[in-house]
Amino acid sequence: MAIMNSQFPEQMLQTIERSGVVSVLILDNADHAVPLAKALMAGGINAMELTLRTDAAIESLKRIRQQVPEMLAGIGTVLTVEQVDEVAAAGGQFAVSPGLNPDVVERAQEIGLPFAPGVMTPSEIEVALELGCRELKFFPAVPCGGLPMLDSVRAPYAHLGIRFLPLGGINENNMTDWLSNPGVFAIGGSWLTPKDVIARENWEEVTRRAAEARKIADNVLNTAT
Repeated sequence: MAIMNSQFPEQMLQTIERSGVVSVLILDNADHAVPLAKALMAGGINAMELTLRTDAAIESLKRIRQQVPEMLAGIGTVLTVEQVDEVAAAGGQFAVSPGLNPDVVERAQEIGLPFAPGVMTPSEIEVALELGCRELKFFPAVPCGGLPMLDSVRAPYAHLGIRFLPLGGINENNMTDWLSNPGVFAIGGSWLTPKDVIARENWEEVTRRAAEARKIADNVLNTAT
């Protein structure tokens, strides 16, 4: 097999790579969506994943796409074909899932929604490759073995150009190691927007956390270049 083509537009991939961090949000109130997006942008993070774990996710996505268009906004926890259509209709720019459902991946491909399925094992990676996926979500990143696990499962497929977006257990304390890995194009995490911070509407704290992550990511990116 030759090096695979990405199913993400090149400009979108570059935006995610430059951001380094995709902020993962679980929102119970759509009224928090726009202030959160603006707070993240103020701190230098311009890519986010709204998880479909609450009823507010789709409405939150719509508001962010309308009012903060400079934010790259995608949806996570996409588990069904119907949700793929719902995300696309709401203006989602990309989608990810915790696992690998071929029906979901194929529907995303049919309608042109950039999609990164979740994988953890070589068998899952091979199914994803067969479906034509090059960017993959590595989940749960830390609980399943961390960087040693990622390096081990990536090794047989690295020549195909696959790259990973790790999520699960990543934060400001270990993000440097993850971002420095050649198989990682960005990381995801929810530590930028803790539930208690959102509940207090403490947007300044979100901006502070985003700026701290931005500084760490920039140090890694500058070292790499």
